Amino acid sequence: MISRRTALTMIAGAAAAGAMPGRALPASQGFPAIDLRGSIDAGAHGVSPDGGDKQSRKLAEVIAKAARQNMPVFLPPGNYPVSNLDLPEGTRITGVPGASRLVYSGGGRMLRADGARRIELSNIVIDGAGRRLDEQSPALVQIRGVGEIVIDNCEVVGAGKTAVQLERSGGRIERSRISGAAEYGLYAVDSTGLSVTGNTVFDCGNGGILVHRRSKGADGTIVSGNRISRIGATNGGTGQYGNAINLFRAGNVIVTGNQISQSAFSAIRANSASNAQIANNTCLASGETAIYAEFAFEGAMVLGNIVDGAANGISVVNFNEGGRLATVANNIVRNMAPTGPYVLDEAIFGVGISVEADTAVTGNVIETVPLWGMALGFGPYLRNVLASNNIVRQAKIGCAVTVVEGAGSALISGNLFEAVRDGAVIGHRWKTPSTAELGRGDSQAQGFKHLTIENNRIA
Repeated sequence: MISRRTALTMIAGAAAAGAMPGRALPASQGFPAIDLRGSIDAGAHGVSPDGGDKQSRKLAEVIAKAARQNMPVFLPPGNYPVSNLDLPEGTRITGVPGASRLVYSGGGRMLRADGARRIELSNIVIDGAGRRLDEQSPALVQIRGVGEIVIDNCEVVGAGKTAVQLERSGGRIERSRISGAAEYGLYAVDSTGLSVTGNTVFDCGNGGILVHRRSKGADGTIVSGNRISRIGATNGGTGQYGNAINLFRAGNVIVTGNQISQSAFSAIRANSASNAQIANNTCLASGETAIYAEFAFEGAMVLGNIVDGAANGISVVNFNEGGRLATVANNIVRNMAPTGPYVLDEAIFGVGISVEADTAVTGNVIETVPLWGMALGFGPYLRNVLASNNIVRQAKIGCAVTVVEGAGSALISGNLFEAVRDGAVIGHRWKTPSTAELGRGDSQAQGFKHLTIENNRIA
């Protein structure tokens, strides 16, 4: 039996032992003993804030030695001027969030890693100070061929070009703030298992988060839970720039749960990106088409998004380029504008949802659109489109469906149209309305055998 006094003595002894400092580890490769926390304080090794280029070289030496020992480098608060800093295999740099700052001092590049298995940057600020990078450096942070890049709880600000560029890399970019980039916030090319989650990206000149591939293929990047705002298009164009999230040739990408506002062009633009899932995003105040699946893609799911304010709401188009196979379901699309960010004869603005081939449009609510609530096909580019159980209210025309020769089948059924000034379902030849009202189910009688229109309600 253990007496009460013995038990209390044992507890007190254990508590005292836990409060004792950790045992020192032996010095290795030039470092003195460190405690059990396992990080190396850069300040203890001659790296001090505002120390000039010599301090930058000392920091590089500390990082290299720490990486060889598989240990992190801790940066105390302060501004550390750096340039041309290469990150070796096993680099781990951490600091005090918002206070430990690496500031680009100019004269080449800032941070680069090439061919490493793992690199980690956490709790630091990477500040480009608006300074110009050399011609060979596309971004403040340039990562190539890194199996696992982790950028966590960092800030990347003031990039004279792109903030972060990844090539042939995987890993996680999370809980970070990227702002003030002259070009793009994050540009990821040929990724290998990348996740971009929980970040805030804003005030970027030409794009927010870009997921691209050099040739069309599977990518599998996940872009979720990010806040993206004020994305410009300083390079102009008709959609190449100015997108908060942009997929190009990258298949099997998931874009979900993002809060996006004030994009010069699209909140989410998927170009030649097959099997894209675009779900549960909030897209506010887009300058052109809020959600776009375009050109040579097969497979797009556009589900449960809120689109409020844009020139067009959701477009799943370009059947002439091979764009096909989609579901557009359970979205809210409202407050479209009749004009966009450019003037072209072929441009159409003021449309809620546009689709062309092998696509189901169902369960959507579309409200306040100056032109067409839904657009089914364009010219001869229509095949196997279903528009059912949608609500369209306050539109010039509820549903514009193509009646050009060569157009394929469409079924328009069970929709509710209210306050559609010029008709619920009107056949169009390209942009021109060319039929009387079809929404009451007499399309066959009017000679349009490719259309089945039934059970719609016009209020």
